[in-house]
Amino acid sequence: MKLFKSFATVGGFTLISRVLGFMREILLAAALGTGPVAEAFFVAFRFPNLFRRLFAEGAFNSAFIPLFSKQLEGEGKAEAKKFAEEAMAVLIFALIIVTALAEFFMPFLMFGLAGGFADTPEKFDLAVLLTRITMPYLLFVSLLALFSGILNAFHKFAVAAAAPVLLNVVFIGVLAVLLALGYGNTPETGIILCWAVSFAGLLQLLVVVFAARRIGMGLKLKLPRLTPRVKALLKLGVPGVIAGGVVQINIVIGTLIASMQDGAIAWLAYADRLYQLPLGVIGIAIGVVLLPDISRLLRAGKDAEAHDSQNRSLEISLLLTLPASVALVVVPEPLIQVLFERGQFSAQDTQMVGTALLAFAFGLPAFVLSKVFQPGFFAREDTRTPMHFAAISMVTNVVISLALFSSLGHIGIAIATTIAGWVNALLLWSTLRKRGHYVLDAQARRAVPRILLASFVMGGALLALLPILSPWFSRTQPFLTQAGALALLVLAGMVIYFLVAGLIGGFSVETLKRKLRRRR
Repeated sequence: MKLFKSFATVGGFTLISRVLGFMREILLAAALGTGPVAEAFFVAFRFPNLFRRLFAEGAFNSAFIPLFSKQLEGEGKAEAKKFAEEAMAVLIFALIIVTALAEFFMPFLMFGLAGGFADTPEKFDLAVLLTRITMPYLLFVSLLALFSGILNAFHKFAVAAAAPVLLNVVFIGVLAVLLALGYGNTPETGIILCWAVSFAGLLQLLVVVFAARRIGMGLKLKLPRLTPRVKALLKLGVPGVIAGGVVQINIVIGTLIASMQDGAIAWLAYADRLYQLPLGVIGIAIGVVLLPDISRLLRAGKDAEAHDSQNRSLEISLLLTLPASVALVVVPEPLIQVLFERGQFSAQDTQMVGTALLAFAFGLPAFVLSKVFQPGFFAREDTRTPMHFAAISMVTNVVISLALFSSLGHIGIAIATTIAGWVNALLLWSTLRKRGHYVLDAQARRAVPRILLASFVMGGALLALLPILSPWFSRTQPFLTQAGALALLVLAGMVIYFLVAGLIGGFSVETLKRKLRRRR
């Protein structure tokens, strides 16, 4: 199977999901804005969303895929299936207990999720209710991760990558109906949306279960047992979840601190949605595909090819991430204005989200690079080292957030998240390099500076174009005029970037395709 094709498959479906996610956020901003109901909903959605990012987008796979692949290639499909059933039994048992405890102790947990809400009892109580409604999503999304890991180990990436699209389709449909019925910015809207979260999770799970059955991996329910294979999974899995979810854990910490400022949680959430587009399409796609590829190459003793895989992954990630990061730094407010500013979402909200997005944008390359470097540890069944780095990153995030929050508010939290992201990425890179597990080859050393230069040229061009297009971005202009101006700005940036990068040798499509080609 071609690695390039796998990247394109996962990235393509993730792009569809993110585009639909933008449509969802546009409707959500119009319905809820950044008020108390929006903040309660974002906190309620943050809890299961954290698990979605931790499990469904790679961290669970960091432990499960290497062990499952080892069973599959060493013992055969039947033994691999038994291992998957053992893992599923323990997973379901643990999640039922966690869900029950969380439902019962949710008022106490809310002090850890959004302690600042305690000053507004109505918002606190609503957040507790909404989070309780979303709790079943944890079970669905965790099982989704297990079946997605099975499909990925068989190099069946399409269905698992397409499953998240269902979440956004359900949300868009429900939001459209709610707006048509005039629910608007009310607690009832938040309640209905949270039920939609759990329903969408069930749909996603059913899709991957049926896909697994088609390849002979329909799993049967069993009583949980701590077999040696399950113990090995837990030993690798707990550190892997912490390490793989460092970005999300940092965001949760930021959410807790942000709850002390009215509107801050919503501002950070909308900014998070925007920079998650390139992070999801590029970083997650590379993380999902790269891990099984490197695991297979290392088991076959092909260390040189494993290095090549990581180098080409780094090249692709920076090729697509650096210009996105520069663009978000240069023109954050026009993007937010066109996408969100209507209904309950005000011009002041645009400005506040824009400042957070600016800070997040500087960390985008670090978040994606972490996705490139982590498989180098996970494929070697080392999840403890990334966990230690994650702990350092979290401490960095907390200290800087607390230090900056009093003077900068929510902007300080975004800055802290970015700095913590760079700390994590640099620790991962330097350790791989010292161990000889990652060597930056000549092609990457040549391409990266050129990609950076092309990104800066594009940024300068966007700054020059913005005053020319600014009349079209006037708030007195119709939406279609503003959207046209944004589309023109984005298109111009893309053309300039790829033209410059191609001319100075920042990339070669044919070279990348040839280097990335891997057959099973």
